[in-house]
Amino acid sequence: MKLTTILLSSAVLAGSLFANSNLAQSAKDFGLIAIPADKAELTKLIEESSPDSKAFPTTEKRVELGKKLYFDPRLSKSGIISCNTCHNLGYGGGDNIPASTGHKWTPNPHHINAPTVYNSVFNSVQFWDGRASHLAEQAAGPMTAAPEMASTPERVEEIINSIPAYVRMFKDAYGKDVKVNFDLITTTIGIFERTLVTPSRFDDFLNGDDNALSKEEKEGLELFLNNGCVSCHNGINLGGTMQPWEVASQYEFSNVGDFKGDENGMVKTPILRNIHLTAPYYHNGAIWSLKDAIKGMGSIQLGIDISDEDAKKIETFFNSLTGRMPTIVYPMLPASTEKTPKPDLEY
Repeated sequence: MKLTTILLSSAVLAGSLFANSNLAQSAKDFGLIAIPADKAELTKLIEESSPDSKAFPTTEKRVELGKKLYFDPRLSKSGIISCNTCHNLGYGGGDNIPASTGHKWTPNPHHINAPTVYNSVFNSVQFWDGRASHLAEQAAGPMTAAPEMASTPERVEEIINSIPAYVRMFKDAYGKDVKVNFDLITTTIGIFERTLVTPSRFDDFLNGDDNALSKEEKEGLELFLNNGCVSCHNGINLGGTMQPWEVASQYEFSNVGDFKGDENGMVKTPILRNIHLTAPYYHNGAIWSLKDAIKGMGSIQLGIDISDEDAKKIETFFNSLTGRMPTIVYPMLPASTEKTPKPDLEY
């Protein structure tokens, strides 16, 4: 009896280890991809994921300059809104409100929730309607949108070129003959954003560490795979690609805002990395509960009823997607000069 018990226990243990190994492989077979653990491999992937990286490779000086620009509110017309205002790096890369508020306290006219900037380098497209192909193109949008930063390319160029310290930094980063124009400014912000990558325990699991996920997280991952959530939330970001919306039923809060996707009704799937940090959820930020967001996706996209218990397990799996955040030191910004355009708050 004792020998039989030992043999059965050994078999169960072996089966458990085998299942763990199979689960990681199953996740990969379903199209989930790990952030590489090797630094050189990760750097190569980031460059390959940046369409403008051949013309503008990532360098330390460009990253540091891009960080200053990202945090500099002078790039807005009012002088009080920066990229970090709506994509707050301390909030998981969003702004923790349903729809962003911009120039003159203007709410987003389409009631659009700000997507996280973390790991956005791996998205196939930017913006909810996928209208931008890379980060530099995305950076230009909010900067010149009237309800957001409300500036113009000419004003942004004038501000940067009026500050000698910025001009020196651009020359140092790109060469002494560089022309500091709007495109180079947004490109530099995009170069900084390339570095905002957050490897997580889930990546460790896919990269071979069976103990990186708890038993409960593994159960949630199995449900995530088996229920079909991975059909849209796939790839390295578990999202970030264009997918059809309201496939099986209508979204309960579809009338909050007027966003309907691109011309074909396609919507960029939100990435699930750091999802516990980026409430509220969906394109219009109408859902605050992650469990409710999971159940809603089951109904809207998959046509299935995900129970409270299963939704809670999937939510538990999402804990493993909270990443190791890069250390961001808030930069000291160079002083304005008499030539620098003054803030215009349009009171």
